Amino acid sequence: MKLIALLFIAFMSFLLTSWQAFANLPNGEVQFTLYLVRHAEKLSDQKNPSLTACGIKRAEQLAVMLEQANIKQIYSTNYLRTQQTAAPLARQLHLPVSDYSPRDLKLFAEKIIKTKQNALIVGHSNTTPQLAALITGKNVKSITEKEYQMLYQIHFSHENVQLTRLKQPLVCQK
Repeated sequence: MKLIALLFIAFMSFLLTSWQAFANLPNGEVQFTLYLVRHAEKLSDQKNPSLTACGIKRAEQLAVMLEQANIKQIYSTNYLRTQQTAAPLARQLHLPVSDYSPRDLKLFAEKIIKTKQNALIVGHSNTTPQLAALITGKNVKSITEKEYQMLYQIHFSHENVQLTRLKQPLVCQK
């Protein structure tokens, strides 16, 4: 299982690096990629829960997966679980985590598209697919309260917007 996870992470690093190679086009048009993820596994029965041990591992795995993605901005809602999910990558890249409000996703989608920078955006099961849909203009399947593995990669190139749904390999034992 560890070998599969390592191979997956190596493959993801290769894919992310290949996108980087084409980041700036000769005609001055900028390509960029957004990564949207729901917060990792949380403790239950608390008002503002922190991550479980598995959730911490998932957040660390996410940091490894995105370390070569040339992330310039990291966004998170102002909840402990989303902040903790963003923290490992933020520490690794020496970037601040900027808060965003999940109450006005349309305005936030417009803002991050205009920024035209590679970014990680950490949200919730009821906001992450919706934000992906607003950014891409495509239908995006909802995720349940029990799904933590989905990673949405949205790549902008010329007039094209490409949405790729990825799945983190970590499976937590209950």
